[in-house]
Amino acid sequence: MERTLIILKPDALQRGIVGEVVSRFEKTGLKICGVKMLQPDYDHYYHHYENISKMVSRRGKEAFDVTLEAMTEGPVIAAVLEGIEAVAVVRKMVGETEPHKALPGTIRGDYSHISFKHAGDYKLGVPNVIHASGTVEEAQQEIAHWFKADELFDYQTVHEHFTQPKPSKNK
Repeated sequence: MERTLIILKPDALQRGIVGEVVSRFEKTGLKICGVKMLQPDYDHYYHHYENISKMVSRRGKEAFDVTLEAMTEGPVIAAVLEGIEAVAVVRKMVGETEPHKALPGTIRGDYSHISFKHAGDYKLGVPNVIHASGTVEEAQQEIAHWFKADELFDYQTVHEHFTQPKPSKNK
């Protein structure tokens, strides 16, 4: 099984859509292994967005600065989800990072619409509801950054009954 990190951003909490968003992952069969609400400081986000995600090289220093400013506006909810190819499944469900390009049916396509151009013109962070790890390696680093080992749980879900290999009856 693969694990990935999601962060429900301050705009998701402020809009009161956390339950709707989380339920979409649960309905898909992804398992919540850990969840917590917190309000990290600038240094925590700096490590997340630059040391792990390399945002400055991908999007530039200005985009990085407004993102960190937006993320520190309020609390977030961080969660670790587990499932078969969880990173790719979650990324597909979340949709494009730039909300106005996200397809309907994705979380960002259904709950946000701003463009990078608009955000840049007004020096705003992009309120795109959620962060999701981009790769398996990134997910491992992000999970270790956001959660201690004893904050993650392993348990059986009903979905696993249908997705785990069955013991052979011929043995």
